[in-house]
Amino acid sequence: MNAVTQLFAGLAAAIHVLVFVWETIVFDRPSVHQGIFHIPSEDVPAVKLWSFCQGFYNLFLGLGTVIGLIALHSGNETVGRTLVFYTCAYMVLAGVTLAVSDRMGLGRAKGSGVGGTVAQISPPLIALVAAAVSL
Repeated sequence: MNAVTQLFAGLAAAIHVLVFVWETIVFDRPSVHQGIFHIPSEDVPAVKLWSFCQGFYNLFLGLGTVIGLIALHSGNETVGRTLVFYTCAYMVLAGVTLAVSDRMGLGRAKGSGVGGTVAQISPPLIALVAAAVSL
């Protein structure tokens, strides 16, 4: 697995772990729920369980990529490649789902989540393309 693939897979993992922190640990802060997720403070109690569970989903996805990279460098190349490819593909598909739901205006103002969509899709997509080009 080439260095570009590993670098962007690692970046994708870091983004997902950061989002875990936002959604699970510091979601109550107005700078997070309003500033990042566009959730009004009065709606936080209604979406807190969703945010908490979604945060762990992102943590597990990011950790899956990290475990894949560790396996790759520990001599378990097949396991490592499989985990990195699977988690990166999952991240891209989840990002596409986010883009579609955002374009449909589900949950908030239509088109307000473009930055999150780009952040979620770009690094794992670059990792997958770099991996495919090096085959």
